[in-house]
Amino acid sequence: MNILITGGTGFLGRHAARLLLHSGHRVRLMGRDFAEVADLLAAGAEPVRADLRDHPAVIAACAGADAVVHAGALSAPWGPRRDFLAVNLGGTAAVLAGCRRHGVARLVAISSPAVVFTGRDHVLTTEDAPYPRQPSSIYAHSKRLAEELLRAAPDVPAVTLRPKAIFGPGDRALLPRIIAAARAGRLPQVGHGRNLVDLTYVENVAHAIALALTAEAAVGRTYHITNGEHVPLWALIRDVLARLGIPARLPRVPLPAMLAAATAMEARAAISGREPLLTRYSVAILARTQTYDIAAARRDLGYAPVISVAEGVERTMQMLNAEC
Repeated sequence: MNILITGGTGFLGRHAARLLLHSGHRVRLMGRDFAEVADLLAAGAEPVRADLRDHPAVIAACAGADAVVHAGALSAPWGPRRDFLAVNLGGTAAVLAGCRRHGVARLVAISSPAVVFTGRDHVLTTEDAPYPRQPSSIYAHSKRLAEELLRAAPDVPAVTLRPKAIFGPGDRALLPRIIAAARAGRLPQVGHGRNLVDLTYVENVAHAIALALTAEAAVGRTYHITNGEHVPLWALIRDVLARLGIPARLPRVPLPAMLAAATAMEARAAISGREPLLTRYSVAILARTQTYDIAAARRDLGYAPVISVAEGVERTMQMLNAEC
């Protein structure tokens, strides 16, 4: 199969490309900077230089593809609304147009459970949970609009995956941000500290992508993808910090106080244009239980996690220790 991966030079895109190349597929990586994928290019991946905001380039990149994995996105805790909409919504529109024009047989689009996150506890939330009236962030809003665009395009055989909290070697967003905040003495425990979260090791997401490329029952459907384990978030954070030699006795701050502080930081950021230290979304993510039902993915995709959270953390720690 000839597969185009948007965001192919990013964290998830690189891992998906490695698995698909190993499985014998031809892979093209769409991105802007190929410095970190030299190994994939050496293994046979083809570079396609394009930005998701450049619609003609995205449409042209879909030519000759049997399938497209749309992993490219702007994923950040803060930023201009126009940028999130241009990349996450506009980029998805361009990918759909490219799939239509070139007769692509399967589109696997990467979304996020953030689209249904309400800022409150979520326990084994299923894919049919409604979108909240008020989105939890501009990122979540842009991904919701992209999902709606996908559902409004029944002529494109698409599968939407919502992986939760992707981590692993090469991650620059999840654990590295937490570790950097702890090193700077700016990481309090938010709330009671007993909240459970679902994490997803990056190779498990790549595995789900590979399954979604051929699962006929999955077309037109959306699936939560996680490790299927419910992890005590703050116990995990303290363990990682301790193993890196970072003080893990974190001050405890009530959730309402942190939300009030984040609200003030966001107001200042709206004036200054500088990213706030905290947002209401990031505070809620750190304080709330967030677990998601993956029964549908098990049923329709044949999905089962191949790497446990414990093993994934070990592999990630090896990378982090090597970087220290």
